[in-house]
Amino acid sequence: MVSLPRLRQPVLASAVALCAAFATAAGAVAPASAAPAASTVAGATPSAAAASTVATGTLPDGATWQAEVPANWTGELVLFSHGFRGGTSNPAWDASFAPTARELIARGYAVASSSYATTGWALGSAVQDQLDTLAAVQGQFGKASRVIAVGRSMGGLITSLLAEVPGAGIDGAVSTCGLVGGGVALNNYQLDAAYAAAQLLLPGQDVQLTGFTTPEQSQKTIAALKAALQTATTTAEGRARIALVAALLNTPTQLDGVDPQNREALAAAQAQLVLDTLPTVIERRYTIVDAAGGDSGWNAGVDYAALVRASPQREQIRYMYGLAGADLTADLATLTRNAAITPSQDALAWMLKTSTPTGKLQVPVLATHTNVDLLAPVEYQEEYAETVRRAGNESLLRQAFVDRTGHCNFTVAENIAAISAMDHRLDTGHWDSVAKTSSLQASAESLGLDGAAFIDLRPGEFVNDRDWTEGR
Repeated sequence: MVSLPRLRQPVLASAVALCAAFATAAGAVAPASAAPAASTVAGATPSAAAASTVATGTLPDGATWQAEVPANWTGELVLFSHGFRGGTSNPAWDASFAPTARELIARGYAVASSSYATTGWALGSAVQDQLDTLAAVQGQFGKASRVIAVGRSMGGLITSLLAEVPGAGIDGAVSTCGLVGGGVALNNYQLDAAYAAAQLLLPGQDVQLTGFTTPEQSQKTIAALKAALQTATTTAEGRARIALVAALLNTPTQLDGVDPQNREALAAAQAQLVLDTLPTVIERRYTIVDAAGGDSGWNAGVDYAALVRASPQREQIRYMYGLAGADLTADLATLTRNAAITPSQDALAWMLKTSTPTGKLQVPVLATHTNVDLLAPVEYQEEYAETVRRAGNESLLRQAFVDRTGHCNFTVAENIAAISAMDHRLDTGHWDSVAKTSSLQASAESLGLDGAAFIDLRPGEFVNDRDWTEGR
């Protein structure tokens, strides 16, 4: 992994985790044959310019949609896919994207989005809801001259999957901070970290790690792991083991105010991030289980020594174990020997069908990511690039990175620059240099908006990917 410049924003003091993934199988999704009825009002949202038209409607599955079309519409439409939502509030228009939407509308783009049929892990309908929204908007306003799918977090994965749907009417896709490694990988990397913490910090205790169906069911596990992690920070051996947990969780190593060469300081900062992040991802795991009809995560057959050998953080782990005089080989042997968690076969099949990119891109994709993301590790982009490459579509994919701490923490200028780069790709049929760091930075800065911090980065290996073999 390359060295990164020092970040300009502080490390987040706490993390809310588990933004998650997308909806139905790429090959099985098609736009609706008829657009649902819509209502039209002028200036219906705070982002609506006086001369723009806002249309709303409801899809057959109960999802709502909204589109805003400026009077000077160029014919270009941005189809936005929002991220994970807890609770019950589920509006069609996403507040986090509203500043970018305002700028797009001011530049003559139309913007449309849907709520999806459910909150939480909306995998069963989200892609179809987006395609049905596209059909509804074009049914009312006419066929767009160009459609660019844009999404963030869970919506970034939805967007990458929209790009795999043949004949979807999508011309290009911009996936931001997406869980593009897929939902199965999400489950497994979080499970690896929780499993290592339970095995090494609570040896001999029966700690539930999978199968939660309500947030309340996970509270005992969360309390036990938080207490164990806090205790572990007080001893050298405990801090070494947390360094291993942090690596399996893909916890960032390039942190503001922390010299990455000061391994003890880095370990302390990572330990705090693990304490902040791991309980939350465990608490929200039930949303995936409920959507998939079972837990798709597993570690049976995993060689944890091999994971560490492949990890970009292996030297950090070895240093901390050496400092403590602890036996890393023995701990990794324990993890490998006791790894016996198996998936629900039906849930795994559902996740592979609905939440896992195949790399079979039908249109160009530009993926952007911040380099310090606690909820969607930047290593996901390494996994996604590998998936696309295996499918033979690497010429359609470009990836860009921003030097900033935080999940989906992009400026409006960075978002507009990425969409402009996609416009160039679609105009010319070539990427040329528009997706390179220097070009994106110059484009964003030229907008005179809120600045940009694009950087060159090659993400480290995402070590938690694996394939399930029945009967292992």
